[in-house]
Amino acid sequence: MKIVFATGNQNKVKEVQALMPSHITLLSLKDIDCNDDIPETQNTIEGNAIQKAEYIKTHFGYDCFADDTGLEVEALNGAPGVYSARYAGEQKNAEDNMQKVLSELKGENNRSAQFKTVIALYLNGKLHTFTGICKGEITEKKHGEKGFGYDPIFKPENHEQTFAEMELGLKNSIGHRGKAVTQLVDFLTQQ
Repeated sequence: MKIVFATGNQNKVKEVQALMPSHITLLSLKDIDCNDDIPETQNTIEGNAIQKAEYIKTHFGYDCFADDTGLEVEALNGAPGVYSARYAGEQKNAEDNMQKVLSELKGENNRSAQFKTVIALYLNGKLHTFTGICKGEITEKKHGEKGFGYDPIFKPENHEQTFAEMELGLKNSIGHRGKAVTQLVDFLTQQ
C-alpha cells in the first residue's frame, strides 16, 4: 500500500515512517511533486487536518492523510492550540514560539499542558480521523536538543525528561503523534 503523508515537515515524516509497517510505503509531498502551500485556515486542530487531507485528495487524487498538532496550555485557556506553529508570528519560528509561551507562564504555578494530534485520512473516498493526546507540563526553561517545535519545554506526565531529551522510540511510544499514528496504522493494516 502506498499513501501520501500531506506534510512538508521532514521531522514529522521521519517520526511517522518509524512507526509504519514495511507493507505501507509513505510518500511525501516531494514524492508527488506537490510544492503548494497547503491552506490551514480552520479554527480547530481537527479542521486543519481534514482541510489538508482534502486538498491533496482533490488536487492530486491520492489516498492520503494529514495531521495537525497543537500545544494546549491550561493556564493560557488552551493557547496556543490551533495557532501553535505561528503563535509568535507568521514566520513560524519555533524558538520565538517557545519563548512566548515561557514568557506568558512566568510566575504561573499551573503549568499543565497537553499536545493534541489529529490525523485525517482519506482512503477509498471515505474520511476517517484519529486523535492522540499526551498530557504533561511546560518546564521553566528549555531542556534537550532533540525533537522540534515545543519539545524542549514539554515534559510528559510520569517522565523526568522533555521530549527534546528523549530518544525517538520513547517519544513515539508515549507521544501524541505516536498515539494517533498507531491508531492509523492499526486501521490501515485491517484494510
